[in-house]
Amino acid sequence: MESTLIILAVLVVAVLGRANTVALAASLLLVLKLLQVDQYIFPFIEKGGTFWGLVLLIAAILVPLARGTVTLRDLGHVFLSWVGLSAFILSLITTYMSGQGLQYLTVQGHSEVMPALILGAVIAAAFLGGVPVGPFITSGVLALLVKLIAKL
Repeated sequence: MESTLIILAVLVVAVLGRANTVALAASLLLVLKLLQVDQYIFPFIEKGGTFWGLVLLIAAILVPLARGTVTLRDLGHVFLSWVGLSAFILSLITTYMSGQGLQYLTVQGHSEVMPALILGAVIAAAFLGGVPVGPFITSGVLALLVKLIAKL
């Protein structure tokens, strides 16, 4: 019952903040709980959801390349501008940070920080116009911060 109330609260915040992706995800989970199939479907979502979500996200990003709307010439030109080079460097950094965050949360077993990451992502999506894909990057920054503090 407590978990249902928490997801319902997330749904309310998401709807109020017009965070449609969060609202849709919370609604899906609520429906699965209400249909009492959560014990069968939640483990699948929990285990493979991140992987398949990333596959779909990356596929969506690659569609212009697959369609041919972005050409080799376009790719070459993007690296000739400071914006393109900055995007490349920042992509390297944030992708690395996401990997560190995923490892921190899963391999290193620090899942206890997940509620804070989720709450921050929901609030940012709902009220700051953010997109809730930041928990991995956030946890990556956290992992590095923890490592730095541990060395002091």
